[in-house]
Amino acid sequence: MSETSTTETISIDEALRFAVIDAWNDVAKATTPRFVRVEYLREPGLFLDHVSVWLVKTGGYQDLVFDYWTQGSSTHPYGLCFVDRHHSDELTQALDFIMENQGQFRPHAVDVGSHGFVHVVPPTDEDRVEAATWIAGIRGPVAHFAGAPN
Repeated sequence: MSETSTTETISIDEALRFAVIDAWNDVAKATTPRFVRVEYLREPGLFLDHVSVWLVKTGGYQDLVFDYWTQGSSTHPYGLCFVDRHHSDELTQALDFIMENQGQFRPHAVDVGSHGFVHVVPPTDEDRVEAATWIAGIRGPVAHFAGAPN
């Protein structure tokens, strides 16, 4: 599967959802969340600069899993920064690919600034197969862009 056919057929929201589902065992290993929330701010005509992922637990308690920044600054580093005990090589590779290749995903229907929100519930076996299939399709490009093994 080519990089273009793998990415242009889905939105950035779907790609972020697949990345979280594929790394679900890593993301949710310390706790069993009710769901995972992916947040981002999208400005008109621009790509995402920041993505954060949160575990939402019973009672509404939330744990930040990571922040991902496409640009570093004096207040935050570039790339994926896991918080506390969280870590996932799978998620790192997928997020690197998604963030570095945002222009290849199906565009949003309306080009307006907005907060993006992706709600990911504990995945079914079917969800896991769908996510793993998509991730396998980008493995080649991930290896090229992020230095990951094939």
